Amino acid sequence: MSPTTRAAAPEGPATAAPEQSTGAPPGSSVPEKVRLRKTPPRTPSPPSSKATPPEVAPPGPRSAAAPAALGRRVAHRLPRLLLNAVTRSAAVAALLLLWETAPRLGLVDRTFLPPFSEVTDAWWGLAADGQLADNARASLVRSFSGFGIAVALAVPLGLLIGWYRPVADLLGPLLEVFRNTAALALLPVFVLLLGIGETSKISIVVYACTWPILLNTISAVRNVDPTLLKLARSMDLPAPRLFQKVILPASVPVMFTGIRLAGAVSILVLVAAEMIGAKAGLGYLINASQYNFAIPQMYAGIITISAIGVAFNQLLVAAERRLSSWRVPTAG
Repeated sequence: MSPTTRAAAPEGPATAAPEQSTGAPPGSSVPEKVRLRKTPPRTPSPPSSKATPPEVAPPGPRSAAAPAALGRRVAHRLPRLLLNAVTRSAAVAALLLLWETAPRLGLVDRTFLPPFSEVTDAWWGLAADGQLADNARASLVRSFSGFGIAVALAVPLGLLIGWYRPVADLLGPLLEVFRNTAALALLPVFVLLLGIGETSKISIVVYACTWPILLNTISAVRNVDPTLLKLARSMDLPAPRLFQKVILPASVPVMFTGIRLAGAVSILVLVAAEMIGAKAGLGYLINASQYNFAIPQMYAGIITISAIGVAFNQLLVAAERRLSSWRVPTAG
C-alpha cells in the first residue's frame, strides 16, 4: 500500500465489526444493522385435569422427638406435683393418724372418740344400707335450694345498692339491723311462722347466705378501680355498657369471696336447722345417732358434712377462676 492511500485512512478509534448472522454464508457481506428475531411469548400450558395429590413428608426427627419432649416435661414436673400433694395432705394425714392412735393408746376414751378405722367401718355400713345417701340427698336439696335463691336475690340487690347511692341511703339502715342478727337466733321465729317443714329450713338457709353475698357484692362495686371508670367514661360508653364491661368483671373476685362464704354457711346452718323437727338429713342423722349412742355413726355423718363442704368450695373456686380468667396472675 502506497503512502498516499495510508494517509487517506480516517483517524479515530477502531470500531468492532458487527456480528455476523448465523445463517449467512461465508464470504457474504454483513449488513450494518442486524435485526433481532422476536420470540413469541410462551403461553401457559393448561392445567391437567388430574390434580396430583400433595406429597406427604415422611415423619422427620421433629415429630419423633415430640413424645420424648412431652415425657421429659412430665418427668420434670412430676416431683414438684408430688411434693405439693404431700405438703397439702400432710396435716390431714397427721390428724387422721392421731385420731387412730389416741383412742387405742388410752389417751382419750374410745367410747366417745372411737378410732378412725371404726368410724370408717360405720361410714361404709351407712353407705351400704342407703341411709347415708338418703340423708345426704335431703340435705343437699335444702342447702343448694337456699344457696341458689340467696345468690339470685343478693347479687342483683348488691349491684343495685353499690351502684346507685339513693338506693344505698334508703336500704342502708335496714341492712345494718338484720346483718347483725344471727341466723340461728331467728330459727325459732322461722319455725313458728313457717312450720317445721321444708319451707322453714330453706328459708333459714336463704337468710344466712344472703348477707355474705350481699355485703361483698356492695363492697366489690364500690371499690372498682377509678382508673378503669375514667378510661371507660372517656370512651363515651353508655351506663349499661359501662356496667356490663367494667363494673361486673371487676366485681367478680370480691363477689365470689362472699359466695364461697355463703356456700359454707349454707351447710352449717342447715345442719343446725335439721336438728329441730326434721325426719331426714345429715343433721338429723347426727342428732339421732347421738341420742341412740351410736357414736361411730355420728362421726360418719360429721365427716360426710366436711367432705361435702370441701367439694362445694372447690366447685366454687373453679367457677371463680373461669369467670375471672382475665386477671393477670400474681407472682408467687
